[in-house]
Amino acid sequence: MGIPPEDMERVFDKFYRVQRPESVKGTGLGLSISKGIVEAHHGSIYARNRVNGGTVIVVELPLDGRQEAVQ
Repeated sequence: MGIPPEDMERVFDKFYRVQRPESVKGTGLGLSISKGIVEAHHGSIYARNRVNGGTVIVVELPLDGRQEAVQ
């Protein structure tokens, strides 16, 4: 199904969960914790929706202290 465009940035906020009609379990902390870890290592994390449905979470981390990142 993917993440609605208006929720793309908010999914990384603490305790934020995309509202769905079906029951979704979880605390809304997983992506927030992931973002903290990735940014502590000078990387970036973002979400993007796939063309045929679903969401991809992309993590980019620099190698050997360089500013370039790899996926």
